[in-house]
Amino acid sequence: MAYHTVTTIWKENMAFETDNPLGNNVIIDTSKENGGDASGLSPKAMMLSSLAGCSGLDVVALLSKMRVEVDDFKIIVKGELTEEHPKYYSSVTVDYHFTGNNLKKDKIEKAVALSVEKYCGVMEMFRKFAEVKIEIFYHKK
Repeated sequence: MAYHTVTTIWKENMAFETDNPLGNNVIIDTSKENGGDASGLSPKAMMLSSLAGCSGLDVVALLSKMRVEVDDFKIIVKGELTEEHPKYYSSVTVDYHFTGNNLKKDKIEKAVALSVEKYCGVMEMFRKFAEVKIEIFYHKK
């Protein structure tokens, strides 16, 4: 079984610096209205970014294997928080945006589906506590 370990160190006020197994560092902070300096990502926003990054890595790798080229690709993730504490994302919408003039929609849809249904572990974790909705958008250059 594989393990990941991160070390998170309190820096000052409400800010923390955390690493990842690859050795990169990220600042975690909260908004000014919650006592922070807004100097980094909030923990919940980082979760949405992790979801987008995990699926994005899958999609890019799969499209490369399929020899599919796109001019631009972005993922927008929106999370709806519960009203009561502890607040968590009860639903999440993941919008995949692909830009190009000759997009191969069938292969793009296959790559997204494989990420969503098979490869993205963060997506699977989100499904344990949230309704996850997926949508694909195509844009001409």
